[in-house]
Amino acid sequence: MSPRRSEVHRIAAIEALVCRDVGRKTQELITANRGGLGDAARALSTAKCVGLITGFFVPRGEVAAPETDGPVGTALLAVALAACGMPARIAVDTPCAEAVRVAVEAAGGGVAVDEVGVDDQPGVDRLLQAWRQIGVSHAIAIERCGRSADGRPRNMRGVDVSPWTAPLDDLFLGGPWAKLAVGDGGNEIGMGKLPSGLIARTVPKGAEIACVTSCDHLVVAGVSNWGAYGLMAALAVLRADWRPTIVKFLTAERDLTVTRAIVERAGAVDGVTARGEATVDGFGPEIHGPLIDELGRIACGEGAD
Repeated sequence: MSPRRSEVHRIAAIEALVCRDVGRKTQELITANRGGLGDAARALSTAKCVGLITGFFVPRGEVAAPETDGPVGTALLAVALAACGMPARIAVDTPCAEAVRVAVEAAGGGVAVDEVGVDDQPGVDRLLQAWRQIGVSHAIAIERCGRSADGRPRNMRGVDVSPWTAPLDDLFLGGPWAKLAVGDGGNEIGMGKLPSGLIARTVPKGAEIACVTSCDHLVVAGVSNWGAYGLMAALAVLRADWRPTIVKFLTAERDLTVTRAIVERAGAVDGVTARGEATVDGFGPEIHGPLIDELGRIACGEGAD
C-alpha cells in the first residue's frame, strides 16, 4: 500500500471508530458529514496558532455543574498541540472555567485558559481582539452549546441554558481563522454546517435544539471527547514529526486521569447521568479506554489494515 493510500485508510479507520451513533439518533448526521474528520485534521495540520472553545453546563434539579464531555478532550488536544510547538489557548465561560483549568493541569499544562463571564459581551469582544492580535489561525469548538434558531442555546432536553452560557459563538465566528467544530448531538457550535432541517427531522427535539452556527470543517462524533481524540490520531497520521508527541497524550490512562481530576477537583458531572462520576455521556473507562488505545495504535500504523 502506498504511503498516501495508507494515510487515507488509517484516517477512515479513525473516523469509523469515533464517528458512530451511540444512541442519540445521530446516524444521519454522521452519514451526511462523512469525511469531515479527515478534512478537519488536514486543515488543523497547517495551523500556526490554535484557539479552542469548550464548556457545557448541566443545570438539572439539584445539579448545577460543568459536564465531563468537552473539557477533557479539549485539554488533551490543546496540551498535545502545545507540546508539538503549536501555540494553543482555550476560551471558556465562568461556569465551566475551573473544570477546564483543572483539565489542562491534569493533562500536562502549558496552555492558557481565557475565562469570560456569562453576561460579559465586552469581555468576549476583548478576547476576540486578543485572538486576532496573537495570530490565531484555527479556532476549534468542542462540545460547546451554540445558538438555536431563536438565538438561545439549548441542551438535549430543550432547556434554555443561556443563564449559564456566554455567547462564545461570537468569538468562534468573529475572526479570520479557519473554523473547526466537534459535536455529538446537534446543539453544538458548528452543527449549522449540516443540511438545513436534518437535525430537526432526525434528532429528538431537533427543531428546538439545532444549532445554527456553522463552521468550515465539522466532526460529528459519538462522544465529543472522542472527536477530539480522533483529531489527535489523524494529526499523528498526517504529521509524522508530531506523532511521537501526540501519542503520549492519546492513551486511556491520560483520559481517565483528566476525567477523574475534573470530577474530584472541579465538581464536573456526566452530562447524561448528571452524576459526579468519572464517566462521559454515560460511558465508563471500560468503553472509552479500549477505543482510545485503538486510536493510538492506528496513529502509529498498527491495527488499521
